[in-house]
Amino acid sequence: MRHLILLLPIALAACASTGSGGSGGIAIATAAGGQSLPGANCMVSTNAGSWNVVTPATLSVGSPSGDLRVVCNRPGYRTSEIIYKPSNPLGSSVGLGAGGGGGNVGVGVGLSFPIRLGGGSYPSHVTVDMNPQ
Repeated sequence: MRHLILLLPIALAACASTGSGGSGGIAIATAAGGQSLPGANCMVSTNAGSWNVVTPATLSVGSPSGDLRVVCNRPGYRTSEIIYKPSNPLGSSVGLGAGGGGGNVGVGVGLSFPIRLGGGSYPSHVTVDMNPQ
């Protein structure tokens, strides 16, 4: 029993993830009428900062920090804005089990707590729909 208790912190640490989310980059694109619309000027912002890009573009915004806001402009089209809240799949699950054999009965309880320190993640691809003026 002592060995099982000593292994518990190692097992819990092995299940932890940092949840860095959008550090791999976000592809920013614009479209109109279901067709790709390149050449829009977009301002992408989070609590960590803001970036100006021309679509299509890929941007690394780092770990999620507040809402992801994308505002795009292009001559002949209305200004369009889209806001994404970081997805944060926090939750837990509980498993119960009972077993017996050789005249003994045992009951076990298992708990699962996903650990995310980065506040969630942003989508890897954002398409902003533009409408003609």
